[in-house]
Amino acid sequence: MTALNETHDPSLTSWVESANIEGCDFPVQNLPFGVFRRSGTREAFRGGVAIGDQILDLNAVRTLRVIRNQTAADALRAAGAGTLNAFMAMGPEAWSALRRALSRILRTGAAAQGKLAGTLVPQREAEMAVPANIGDFTDFYTSIHHATSVGRLFRPDNPLLPNYKWMPIAYHGRASSIRTSGQRLPRPRGQILPPGGNTPEYAPCRRLDYELELGAFVGAGNNIGSTVPIGEAESRLFGIVLLNDWSARDIQSWEYQPLGPFLAKSFATTISPWIVTMEALEPYRTAWTRPDADPQPLPHLDSPDNRTRGAIDITLEVWLESERMRREGSGPALLSRSNFRDSYWTWAQMLVHHTSNGCNLTPGDLLGSGTQSGPKPEEGGALLELSKGGREPVTLANGERRAFVEDGDTVMFRASCSAPGRARIGFGDCAGTVLPAA
Repeated sequence: MTALNETHDPSLTSWVESANIEGCDFPVQNLPFGVFRRSGTREAFRGGVAIGDQILDLNAVRTLRVIRNQTAADALRAAGAGTLNAFMAMGPEAWSALRRALSRILRTGAAAQGKLAGTLVPQREAEMAVPANIGDFTDFYTSIHHATSVGRLFRPDNPLLPNYKWMPIAYHGRASSIRTSGQRLPRPRGQILPPGGNTPEYAPCRRLDYELELGAFVGAGNNIGSTVPIGEAESRLFGIVLLNDWSARDIQSWEYQPLGPFLAKSFATTISPWIVTMEALEPYRTAWTRPDADPQPLPHLDSPDNRTRGAIDITLEVWLESERMRREGSGPALLSRSNFRDSYWTWAQMLVHHTSNGCNLTPGDLLGSGTQSGPKPEEGGALLELSKGGREPVTLANGERRAFVEDGDTVMFRASCSAPGRARIGFGDCAGTVLPAA
């Protein structure tokens, strides 16, 4: 498990002045990793680290030889590649060594400041790529509040299935359609059963929805046939992004039995481009609890450490900007706010369950948390919940109403960790705009 170290010191500031502005997502205590190139160029994509409103070009840093620690230097070489898979595979010792070295050269007063000024690229001038080759995407269902709320819509007499409290439920998603923030996605088409009908039609989705999730990238994986014990699970996780698992609810309701979601989910998934490392989130660890009346986890899914610090205090928000809002310049409207600490299962438990049958995970695999809803109705992580299945449309700040996402709408997720005496850690935006059906 990661522990607090010098990189978490809330008094640290950076010579990159924008990193010191109150409310900044990317202070020197964060240092998330991504893959970028300058917009409008044919430059090779390469690894970078967000600092304030800038990107530290890791390949440019390497040429300056300002990082002397051998472990950190080896990690820097891997992190500068066009994907982060090789860096992810190196494990927590390398991740931490590089993060510490970058923290030191970016701090106020760093001796290397004069050399490094030319290694910065403004984020507004960058094109971001999916940060890793994602071999597999597995989407979990870890919010009991979301599972119960949605269950009531379809199974009022039995909203929560009995296996839910015994294991982290998941299904395998589609990795090839994952894109980064800024995605413009056509409304999907599919088979839809009209209300009261017996014959489906092939038509554009009418009940398009978002799902507010987090995604965790796997670092060092495991061999096929082996399992990861709960005490090692955290060391296999590299970091976290925001994730929007777009969902076509009308396609889903017709296809999901007997084998679960398929075309209703596979058409698009949007992630934020910056991976916030597990180490950066360390100050926001908190106790994971389970109600006494609920079944307690089986031994392979339980540990004192997981109970003490398995949850993470991350505030999650959903914003929507309609075409009208853009025309009028009124800005987006806040739809909901929830917190990942309310998740019924932890990241460690998700990873352990995934490997409990001997399934092999590989560097760059992505685990989705499932829709993160809070205990209050207004904390729903999807319009399906907020509009009660479309029966009670949500009224936006400008008077517009939404039962589901409409063409032209931009849905934005934002997240942050903050508390008195600690540095704020942000995730950047995860945004996608819906276009008319192709």
